[in-house]
Amino acid sequence: MDQFPAQGLEPSQDQIMRHLRRSHEVSCRAVALGHHPFGAVLVGPDQETVLLEQCNIDTVNHAEATLARVAATNFTAEFLWSCTLYTSVEPCCMCAGTVYWANIGRLVFGITEEVLLEQTGDHSENPTMALPCRQVFASGQKAVHVIGPVPAIAELVTAAQREFWATR
Repeated sequence: MDQFPAQGLEPSQDQIMRHLRRSHEVSCRAVALGHHPFGAVLVGPDQETVLLEQCNIDTVNHAEATLARVAATNFTAEFLWSCTLYTSVEPCCMCAGTVYWANIGRLVFGITEEVLLEQTGDHSENPTMALPCRQVFASGQKAVHVIGPVPAIAELVTAAQREFWATR
């Protein structure tokens, strides 16, 4: 689909790390609020301006999907195509689908769903699906640009997930 060809500036490594760390901080806020440790940050086309932050709410109102729905009601599809959603953990298929339909053009994540599954096991509160976000996006007609996993943040995110799920 050539309707939305430009996807804003490509983020630098410094910007990627800064926004992934912020998404991790948002996931820590989710835990402080009594929710699962997931957080998302939407950054504008300049790769500097933080437009929205969202922590996880519950099992059907994940951070990424909730943020994408709020973004879609507040910004045009053309604008969102040039924005980037940062999240510490790869979005599940529900969240990836919502990012796609919200028309957010780039996604950056820290660790994969597979690594998350290693931390959660078969925990009933997080029945992780083996469906990578790239596969969800490849099933669509728009080329959402994906960056991740990002090894430089993996240990921080993995340790937080391990610590959280060990207490459940």
